[in-house]
Amino acid sequence: MKTIGIIFTICLLFVGCNEEKNEVQEYVINGRAQGSTYAVKYFSTDNVVTKESLDSIFQVIDESMSTYLPTSMISRLNEGDNSVVVDDHFIKVLNASKVIFRESDSLFDPTVGILMDIYGFGPKKQTLRLNQEQLDSVLQYVGLQKIAVNEDSTIAKMYPESYLDFNSIAQGYSVDVLIDFLKSKGVQNAIVEVGGELAAIGVNEAKQKEWIVGIDDPLQDPNGERTLIAKIKLKNLGMATSGNYRKVKIDSITGEKYVHTMNPKTGKPQKGKLLSATILAPTTMRADGLATAFMVMDVEKSIEFLASHQDIYAYFIYMDEANEEQFYQTENFKKLVVE
Repeated sequence: MKTIGIIFTICLLFVGCNEEKNEVQEYVINGRAQGSTYAVKYFSTDNVVTKESLDSIFQVIDESMSTYLPTSMISRLNEGDNSVVVDDHFIKVLNASKVIFRESDSLFDPTVGILMDIYGFGPKKQTLRLNQEQLDSVLQYVGLQKIAVNEDSTIAKMYPESYLDFNSIAQGYSVDVLIDFLKSKGVQNAIVEVGGELAAIGVNEAKQKEWIVGIDDPLQDPNGERTLIAKIKLKNLGMATSGNYRKVKIDSITGEKYVHTMNPKTGKPQKGKLLSATILAPTTMRADGLATAFMVMDVEKSIEFLASHQDIYAYFIYMDEANEEQFYQTENFKKLVVE
């Protein structure tokens, strides 16, 4: 998805390269993955994590859930191969998606993949114009409740035409996988970013204080200087931002603009008041999925949801009835803000 407004505001300054054993050093790894970029910074007495090891993790995840890889498990399922045995990555993301699907009254739904293709946001890069009758015929294939995992880890679909797309949650999941990998190597202080979704553990040892990350102003000129609307402390949490302010398709015939956030109930791109939703949660996967869900939900409904989920931190930017920019922060989010 990712119209993400998150950047590292930490300096990439290396701790002196002392060759003595047990001297903690800073390691930074950058690369490309999942149609975007990634960055990993960690502190250790040795180079315990390499770019090759990280790239191999991305490859495994892509082979499971990338709709842009024709041979991936999800692509084969979407093409009608019901013999595909999915892996643990796929099952974990599907199960987490089902939780958010239920919590959001089905407004978060990875089966909108067929709609994403219709409006030109999917791998086929098409933009189709459907009348309401045609759209209704497509909507029968949408609904995560129509997808189940069999005992042998194959996938059962009520309709063969149903199309799964985990792009609104898979990058968050990838961040969590990398964090777990770093922990398995004994790393206690690190920050990981994939396509704008990120998570941090421990502290920034180079500065001996919490990790600090920034949130972009969604209304800034994309060609101008980058400006921040907030800086926050991040520790042992995952963070994701979703928004409708940059990723737009324009119909070449009608000139109509289509945003990339899809409403699975109407079958149409959502044109809500919310410009961006920055979410922090115990896992980046959950933050990623909820950020997408809130872009479809009414602002008022989203605030009600947050009131009953105290482990979720949120920062909303939205337009009011007078078309004025407004901000909403949960109380726990306010405690993370750096003045």
